[in-house]
Formats: sequence, structure tokens, C-alpha cells
Amino acid sequence: MDNAIEVTGLAKSYGAREVLHGIDFEVPRGQVFGVIGPNGAGKTTVMRCLLDIIRPSAGRISVLGAEPRRADPDIRRRIGYLPGELALEGRTTGRRLLGHFADISGPVAPGRIDALAERLGVDLDRQARRLSKGNKQKLGIIQAFMHDPELLVLDEPTSGLDPLMQQEFLRLVHEARDAGQTVFLSSHVISEIQQAADTVAILREGRIATISTVAALRETAVSRLRVQTHLPPERTAQLLGGLPGLGNLRLETVHDAGGSPVCQASAEWAGPVADLVDVLPRLNPVDLALEEPDLEEAVLALYREPGTGEPVLSGRKSS
Repeated sequence: MDNAIEVTGLAKSYGAREVLHGIDFEVPRGQVFGVIGPNGAGKTTVMRCLLDIIRPSAGRISVLGAEPRRADPDIRRRIGYLPGELALEGRTTGRRLLGHFADISGPVAPGRIDALAERLGVDLDRQARRLSKGNKQKLGIIQAFMHDPELLVLDEPTSGLDPLMQQEFLRLVHEARDAGQTVFLSSHVISEIQQAADTVAILREGRIATISTVAALRETAVSRLRVQTHLPPERTAQLLGGLPGLGNLRLETVHDAGGSPVCQASAEWAGPVADLVDVLPRLNPVDLALEEPDLEEAVLALYREPGTGEPVLSGRKSS
């Protein structure tokens, strides 16, 4: 399988401040590639370099087989782009704006714009300046998708959308992938990447912490175990404490549905379920819950400063 995007040693500096530190990645054609990271991680900077909106300080980029800075207009028409900061103002209507974008991006199938507008629930005959942030975002999504581009580059695409429209957007992404289009998607919303992407890159302070499938990333996460038993805390700790997959065991006294006191054990679980099943008869649990691995925690662990355990959070605007 050939690649829609190939990036090697991509670096970008603004004066003395380096915001991308020589990153490498590939995006196979026909896949959804998600980039996730906190604000200031460099997501938007990567996208702008891919589209030659800004020039990298070092590195090599290939997009649809061409170097962006030397790409001709035909290559650009094969790309749909939704910027992170979409400015749609003026007295013109959404319909006229999209008509203008269609003249730039290339042929749009008859009825395609209206069909997308109906799915997203936006009135194309209202002036753009009178639209809410969410409805302006919908216009941006329509202009990116309407010409069925070979490659979609989408920067924080669900910003301002309500949950129902977020799900409709995800359906559009899945349909694009099924049609053979490639999608390069950035977000700081982990659940969005989880639902949309085949492969995810975790970007932290201008460096890629890891590139993984969503399924493989989930395997690095831990499950949450909660068990209630009438055994005393000492015996509960003895039975559970020897399990190698158990971590951060906490014991407390709570009350069951009938008001009787029980020992509740809470812990992280990363071992085989069979090990846990073996010890359950001796615990004689009155209640048991083993939650699915938390993908969000696995991702957040990759955001943390090395050696500190502290999350990397930034008040800077996403770049």
C-alpha cells in the first residue's frame, strides 16, 4: 500500500523557539490517521506544513506524491482542508460562499452541497455572519467534503458542534474512508479519535510520543476492578495482593443494598482475567465490576512530562 502522506525529519522554528522537533510519520492511502495532543503540541503546525501554508525549517514532506511547495493547482484540488480557525464573515450567504469555494476546489457533483447541508442541518440561505459558531463550522465541513477529495486534512473539525452533529461528522469520515479517501484528522478529544481513526499519533511538545493503532493503544491501558465481599479487609488484601496483574489496591468499608457493611476493594487490573477468576471463589464476592480499559488514561500517560508524572497542559492556543 502506498502512502498519501510521507513526513521525514519535519522541524519548524519561529525564531529561537522550535515547535516541531524532527518528526516522522506516514499515512497510507485510504486510512484515517488521527493526531491527538494537548494545546500547543504542534498539531496545527504540522497541518499547515503539509499544505504549504507555512514552510518547514527542515525535513521532507510528500503529499499525494508531490512536495507541497512545488505542488501544482491540480494537486491542491485533490485536497479538502478545514482549518482550525474558520473565519466566515460578511453579508454573503452560505450558498454563495460554497459556490465560490467550488470554483476553486474543482467540480462538485450536482446536489452534493444541498445533501451535505441537509445532513448537517444548516441553512445555506442565511448570511454567514449571522450563523452561530456551530453552523459556521458546518459550512467549513461542507466545503472540505463537497468535492470528494482524495485527501481530507481536518483540524479540530468538531469544534462547536453538538453531540448529534459530531456523530454525523464521524459518519462522513467513515464514508470517506470506505470510498477510498484518506483522512488526516487532528483533535484533542480522545473519544473522537477513538471512534474515527485507524491509526493515531500522540503529539507532545512538538515530538511524537508514539504512533499506534487504537486497538494496540487500548491494550496498554489498565482495567478498573471493584469487588465487594463480607471477608475482613486483611483477608481480602491477602487474596488479591498476590495477583501480579493488580495495582494500587484500596480497601474501604461500605454498605451493600441491604445496609450491611462489606469490604470493598478497588484496584487497577492489567493481568489475565483467568487469574482473577481463580481467586473469586475464595473471595465469595457479593458484587463485582471489571471496567473496560480506559483509553483516555493510556493517552494521558503519554502526555506526561518524563520523570514527573505531571500532565503536559498548556494555556497556549493550539498550534
